[in-house]
Amino acid sequence: MGVPNWGAVHWSEAAGAAGGLEAALRVLLLGASGLIGSAVLARLVAEGHEVRAVARRRGAELPGAEWVHLDIARTTGSVAWHRHLPGVDSVVNCAGVLQDGPVDNTRGVHVDGVAALYAACEEAGVRRIVHISAIGADRESLSPFSATKKQGEEALQARDLDWVILRPSVVVGRPAYGGSALFRGAAALPVLLKLPDTGPMQIMQLDDLVESVLFFLSPQAPSRVAMDVAGREPLELHDVIRSYRRWLRFGKPWQFSAPRWLASLLYRLGDVAAAFGWRPPVRSTARKEFVRGAVGDPESWISTTGIEPNSLETALASEPASVQERWFARLYILKPLVLTVAAGFWIVTGLVSLGPGWDIGLRYMKEGGLEAIGPAGIIAGALADIAIGFGIAFRRTARPALYAAFGLSLFYMVTGTILLPRLWEDPIGPMMKIWPIMVLMLVALAIVDDR
Repeated sequence: MGVPNWGAVHWSEAAGAAGGLEAALRVLLLGASGLIGSAVLARLVAEGHEVRAVARRRGAELPGAEWVHLDIARTTGSVAWHRHLPGVDSVVNCAGVLQDGPVDNTRGVHVDGVAALYAACEEAGVRRIVHISAIGADRESLSPFSATKKQGEEALQARDLDWVILRPSVVVGRPAYGGSALFRGAAALPVLLKLPDTGPMQIMQLDDLVESVLFFLSPQAPSRVAMDVAGREPLELHDVIRSYRRWLRFGKPWQFSAPRWLASLLYRLGDVAAAFGWRPPVRSTARKEFVRGAVGDPESWISTTGIEPNSLETALASEPASVQERWFARLYILKPLVLTVAAGFWIVTGLVSLGPGWDIGLRYMKEGGLEAIGPAGIIAGALADIAIGFGIAFRRTARPALYAAFGLSLFYMVTGTILLPRLWEDPIGPMMKIWPIMVLMLVALAIVDDR
C-alpha cells in the first residue's frame, strides 16, 4: 500500500494503450467496491483513465485499477491522505454507509475521513472533487445518515477546491445491491406489500449517474455547484416493486397493506441483523428516510449535463430479465431465512446435546465403544456446534463457520458410519438428516456474499 510511481512515462503509456487519449485522467476513487463506485471504476478504466481505487475490504478488487485498502472512518488526518495523492488529478467520493453498526460509522465515513481528504487535496493542489451525497441531504436531517451527508457537503464547500456535489435519488441498475436488490426481492414475494409512511421516489439509473460523474470530471465542466440527480417521475414504493414484478414476469400479485406494527417489526429485525454485521436495506434509518421520500428538482442537473434521465420502465424494458435475475429475486428473500435456520440449527443442536439429549448421547457413545470419553466428547461436540452457530450468525465469520459446519457434518457422518452403522437403517434418523443439512450449508455458502 505504498506510494505508487505515477510518473509521466507511465501516463503516456496508458494514454497510448487507450487509443491515443491525450487527457487521461488520474482519479482517486473512494468507495470503489460499492454499487456506484464499482460502476464508475469500470467506466473510467474502459475509457483509458488511471484509477487509484480505495476500498475497506479486500477480495473485491476489479481489474484495471491500483487498489488501496483503508478504512475511511479511521483515516481522519490529512497527513494520512497525502501518501495517496501523488499523481492524482481528481477525486471522486462514492463512499457511504446507511447506518451505524459494528463495522460502519456514518460520521467517520461521511464527515471525518473525507474532511481530512479534502484538506489534503487543498494542500496538495488536487482541485477537482466530485462528491456523491444523497438527495434531501441539504434539507431536513431525519437520521444520522442524512445529517452526516449534509456535514460532509459542508466540509467540502468550505474548501478552496473545484468541487461538485451530486445528490442522487435511489439508484438502481443491472447490478443489485441495497435498494435495487430490495425491490427485486420484494417483487418475488407472493403478495405486493405496501408499507405505511413511505414517500415518493424519483428513481435514478446507475448509468445516468456514472455519466454525470464523468461529465463533471472534465476540467472544463462547471464547479462549485450542488445539484439533485434524479429521474423525472415520482413513484410510490409499491409502484416501483410492481414495475420490477412485471419485469421479472412473476404475474399479478395479491396486495397487502402492512399495518404499522408489522412495518415496525420488519425495521427492528433489520436492526437486529445489522447488530450482527449484516447490512439489510430495511432498517430504522431507512424508515426515517422513507417518510421524506427521495424526490428533488433534477432540472439543473439535466440542463447542465444534457443527460435526459431514463425512466424506470424504459430502463427495465431495454434489458429483459433473465432466469438468473429471477433466481436472485427469490433467493434474496430466502437468504436471511437460510442463514437464520442454519445458525439456529447448530446452536439448538448444541444446547439439546447439553440438556435433554445428554442421556441419549451417552448411550450412543457407549454403544460405539467410546464410553470412557463419553461426557467429554459430548461437551466438546456441543460447544463446537454452538460456536459454529454463532459464527454463522455474524457476518464477518459466516463463511468460515459455514465451511466448518459442512466439515463437522461430514465428520459426524463418517464417524457415525464407522461406530454405529445401524443408524443408517432409520429412515428418519440422524444419519439420513445429515444430507439436507450439508446441502443447506452449501446453499448458504453460495449466497452469503452481499455484493
